[in-house]
Amino acid sequence: MPGITREEVGHLARLARLELTDEELDHFAGQLDDIIGAVARVADVADEDVPPTSHPLPLTNVTRPDEVRPSLTPRQALSGAPAQEQQRFKVPQILGEE
Repeated sequence: MPGITREEVGHLARLARLELTDEELDHFAGQLDDIIGAVARVADVADEDVPPTSHPLPLTNVTRPDEVRPSLTPRQALSGAPAQEQQRFKVPQILGEE
């Protein structure tokens, strides 16, 4: 299997908007190559009689039932807000979108 090249790491860094030095490109290329090799070894071990799992132990999510309980009114919840609009917190726009 061919290794990960510095150019491929540089391309990934540009996509992620990361600025890497030459030393970091070499270092990460080796690390990514090791990671891909480890994943390939896991794929070799997996067999058709082994079901896919997300966790080695069976897990059960324990949740309480939803119950309607008393809570704050919109007026109470917004009482300390510096700005509000239509019964909601009003915050400054940060993304330049409407």
